[in-house]
Amino acid sequence: MKTAVFSARRYDRTMLERANAGAGHELRFFEDRLTADSASLAKGCEAVCVFVNDSVDAAALAILAAQGTRLVATRSTGYNQIDVAAAERHGIAVVRVTDYSPHSVAEFAVGLLLAVNRKIARASARTRDGNFDLEGLMGFDLHGKTVGVIGTGKIGTIFARIMAGFGCTVVGHDPYRSAAFEEAGGRYVSVDELLSCSDVVSLHCPLTDATRYIVNADALARAKRGSILVNTSRGGLVDTEAAIAALKTGQLGGLAIDVYEQEANLFFQDLSSTIICDDVIQRLVSFPNVIVTGHQAFFTVEAIGQIMQTTIDSISAFERGEELVNRVPRA
Repeated sequence: MKTAVFSARRYDRTMLERANAGAGHELRFFEDRLTADSASLAKGCEAVCVFVNDSVDAAALAILAAQGTRLVATRSTGYNQIDVAAAERHGIAVVRVTDYSPHSVAEFAVGLLLAVNRKIARASARTRDGNFDLEGLMGFDLHGKTVGVIGTGKIGTIFARIMAGFGCTVVGHDPYRSAAFEEAGGRYVSVDELLSCSDVVSLHCPLTDATRYIVNADALARAKRGSILVNTSRGGLVDTEAAIAALKTGQLGGLAIDVYEQEANLFFQDLSSTIICDDVIQRLVSFPNVIVTGHQAFFTVEAIGQIMQTTIDSISAFERGEELVNRVPRA
């Protein structure tokens, strides 16, 4: 089945071709993001394979449909970059990766927390310059602290389990309660209670209309002063301008993010020799108590291998006319 793969980096190509070895699909790789401007590259392809920062909006889908595309497969669990209702109108099925190594993201979230709390990146940069002074590097013990988890699905539950292992009290909030989260030692509370009592808040929920800017100026004002915020889910969960304001006053004691609400034009590319015109990200990285990484929490051998295999399996099932077990719910 002819498939156009957008936002394809070298590792995408290597791992996707490995997964495709037994399936024999004709894969055409493009480094370009899928947008209405680049959708013509998929002409003649029955399927397109996209990633989190592609813009699969109504305009792009109209072009794809006119060219014969009948399937959109995203190499991610989240699908907020796809206009599912527009896809449905055009008769285009949408599939995602409903399950891959949740440990990859949960473990990375813990790493970000440790890095921002214990000033690990700053310490490493200092020692490279021969500076072994400890001034400004003091953190706090996680043992005995309260960690709030917003979103207690698989990733949030694993994160909670790890933090319980550190000796933390774990509280959570989610519209759907998880027995596994409670078995891991978590206790469900309201958002207000979670924010007010947590020394650390970690986000593990999808980006929807209900969760967009779930961390905004009001939420930050209600949070425990000096708490640390970790986000490895979607950038749009956090109002970045509000977070910057809270950092300036000390209301927010630290910020560790692997996602950013305006990341589409920045992440997954080398911009080190260019002038970055995004003033917000430039302000963020100027804070000594902020860690920003480029959407790499999912980036492990195990996770990528499973993502690519699931994607190929979905394309094969569509080609054979079988039930799409990873189909995105219709709008």
